[in-house]
Amino acid sequence: FEAFKAGILNTMRETNAQKWDTAYDYPAVQSGDVVKSTIPHQRPSGMWGLVMNTRLEKFRDWRVREALITAFNYEFINQTVNGGDGLPRAASYFSNSVLGYEPGPANGKVAALLEPFASDLLPGTIDGYTLPAGDGTERNRRNLRTALALMEEAGWTLLDGALKNAAGDTFGFEILLAAGSNEWSQITDIYAAALERMGIDVSIRTVDSAEYKERTTAFDFEMTDYGRGLSLSPGTEQNLYWGSEAAETEGSRNLMGMKSPAAEAMIAALLTSTSQDDFLAATRALDRILTAGRYVIPIWYNPVSRIAHAKELKYPESLPMYGDWIGFQPDIWWYEE
Repeated sequence: FEAFKAGILNTMRETNAQKWDTAYDYPAVQSGDVVKSTIPHQRPSGMWGLVMNTRLEKFRDWRVREALITAFNYEFINQTVNGGDGLPRAASYFSNSVLGYEPGPANGKVAALLEPFASDLLPGTIDGYTLPAGDGTERNRRNLRTALALMEEAGWTLLDGALKNAAGDTFGFEILLAAGSNEWSQITDIYAAALERMGIDVSIRTVDSAEYKERTTAFDFEMTDYGRGLSLSPGTEQNLYWGSEAAETEGSRNLMGMKSPAAEAMIAALLTSTSQDDFLAATRALDRILTAGRYVIPIWYNPVSRIAHAKELKYPESLPMYGDWIGFQPDIWWYEE
């Protein structure tokens, strides 16, 4: 960044929204010699957040997972970490794209694909699921009350300042992070404080990258940070992300350990679709199953890319759906005196 400011580099990609708003206000920007370009895209948001390991008994009840999502004070955390109005939240795995499921009840081909599995699908899959929204305050009292009610439905009651079940076991878990993940440390510190007010015994463990890789490969974690990018052309890799076989294969990308015949049926449907309508319906149905599965506590995604560059560097006004992905810079840029 300092080399860019000094003119040694003539382009800089910025991934931090807060820095984009605050650090790019130096003489070259003010004079117009450096231009700040925002490149929108219609790629799937993917899913970014904290994943729960459903191989463990404590996370198998969807009400527990919903409670932990509800207790996550997204609005406050987003503003604290990203500044200003923050960034949009990943509403689903394929949100921000034509592949994302449409709000409200499923209908048409999507409903027809889901109907055979209706009795096994979690609430919100067919009738529609929306992430719980906080009130924006640090205390977030309303959501914490809702989360406690969900935990009580799942058999965990607040007694003497701790959540306990009928056997007297205390509910708690560890959040595993890799060393150097400062943003995640900030996020989880705020989250842990909210969970402690609910009587949840939560600890944050930061380990070196080698141990982090070893533990996540062996699924030796309770909750950890998670990122899964998705494309506009999902295919066989979806089985590696969400398939039952992958859930039992160490080192697989199915970190949450989900096993869903319905999800696998939707993957089969998208792989064998013979029309665009069928492909869209299968992907949107899969998106519903993943989102209502409540496996991940979602955070934000970037709906735009931010590229600062010398004023002489130009790109076409007409942008592809993929925005600035592979094939954009420097492929179609030019230098113009």
